[in-house]
Amino acid sequence: MKKYSDLEYLKLSKGKKRLYKLQSFFCAIPQKILALFLGLWNIIKGCCLKVRDEALDIYSTFVHGDWKTKVSFLVMGFGCLARGQILRGLLFLLFEVVFIGYMFIAGGYWLSMLPSLGKVGPSEEYNVIFDTYVTTYNDNSFKILLYGVLTIFFIIAFVYTWRLNVKQNKLAEQILSSGKKLRSGKDDLKSLVDDQFHKTLLSLPLIGILVFTVLPIVFMILVAFTNYDGTHDGYYNNLFTWVGLTNFNTMLSWTANTGAGTQSYAATFGEVLSWTLMWAFFATFSNYFLGMFVAMAINKKGIKLKKLWRTILVLTIAIPQFISLLYVSKMFAKNGIINGFLMSMGWIDEALPFWDKASWARITVIIINIWIGIPHLMLIATGILMNIPQDLYESARIDGANAWQQYSKITLPYMLFVTGPYLLTSFTGNMNNFNVIYLLTGGAPTNPAASSAAGTVGYTDLLITWLFKITTGAESQYYLASVVGILVFVVVSLISLVVYNVLPSIKNEEDFQ
Repeated sequence: MKKYSDLEYLKLSKGKKRLYKLQSFFCAIPQKILALFLGLWNIIKGCCLKVRDEALDIYSTFVHGDWKTKVSFLVMGFGCLARGQILRGLLFLLFEVVFIGYMFIAGGYWLSMLPSLGKVGPSEEYNVIFDTYVTTYNDNSFKILLYGVLTIFFIIAFVYTWRLNVKQNKLAEQILSSGKKLRSGKDDLKSLVDDQFHKTLLSLPLIGILVFTVLPIVFMILVAFTNYDGTHDGYYNNLFTWVGLTNFNTMLSWTANTGAGTQSYAATFGEVLSWTLMWAFFATFSNYFLGMFVAMAINKKGIKLKKLWRTILVLTIAIPQFISLLYVSKMFAKNGIINGFLMSMGWIDEALPFWDKASWARITVIIINIWIGIPHLMLIATGILMNIPQDLYESARIDGANAWQQYSKITLPYMLFVTGPYLLTSFTGNMNNFNVIYLLTGGAPTNPAASSAAGTVGYTDLLITWLFKITTGAESQYYLASVVGILVFVVVSLISLVVYNVLPSIKNEEDFQ
């Protein structure tokens, strides 16, 4: 692709400028992806160097430290206790005691069972008292995986705390050698509500993120490397085991093992992904521009009852989607109000296949989503439009700009600059928009070829609704759902990183200030 200088670019026509920008955008995508991988490599390299530096510092601290520091390598908190920092020493010692006790009582067992995810499954044993066979439940693969991951997290926390203990001893030696006094326990408590208050506030949210966000993500990723499904639930039926990359090979394989006229997992995933991206695009930008136009129409001078029009639109989103979407779904059914009205008026001879044909169903859900999404964008755009300086419009009118030129040169650039990050989050949110698709169509109409791969796949199914179908029913394939979840994360992450780095509001933050 030819690179134009600033002067050459200004000489181009409007059409060629747009084409040049479009080409530049797509040509920049490989560079952005390459920059992403280079960034990941630099992160890995930096982590390795950090580990090396930490190891050298630990060795240096042990070699040059006094006997109190050396004992602290084995008994955490001993150096703090010996130097009069009782509170710190007791906390370090208590953490070590709790860790050793947990590892001895339970942690060691969960770690030892983690490679196998259980050895003895449910078995039938004869009960003499009841004169019948009774099922005895033994190992639980689900618990082994969950508590095994928790134990690994606990070990990481212990290693970090142990390293902090070593640093505290080194720092204490340096402070004492300089003739200064160490902080007492009372000083530490005061610090928690003064200069270290940010750490006090962030401690609980950080623990919550680790337990309720990071841990489930790690657990979900690990499930993708097992055969966890309805028949291998890990406890009541059969234990599940590690299968390595088999599930990824199955999902990304183009070979259909279910007979003629069927699709492979990879073909099904590609088809659902393409519709998901198409849906996200139209659901995002149709709502964006139509919501903006509605806000501009209501804000226009001379329009009366502005509050009434806004209230009517807001009522659309005030009603829970569980009610409104299910009702709309029935309206567009074969025997629904829409078809009944059109047939009674004599405009059609037979019911329109709103939910029975793929193209009809996809167009219908996009149109209905516009009805749902316009109020959100109208409210957002209203606030932004009111903040655009009116001097810009007055100057444009004096220069002879018409309504379209004012919109394309002032309103739209300002809106795109301010709402750029919102557009990105809205796009990714629509990729995972479960409510609209599931409540309107449930994924219908069914795709017979794709359904043989996994679950009852429909032409309007998004990746998120397909994932839901995979995890429900007697043949729930949790491992496959985990693989789909990981692939969705990869796709969304790549799109988000590339688009985020080319947003004007990120690259030129000072333009509209």
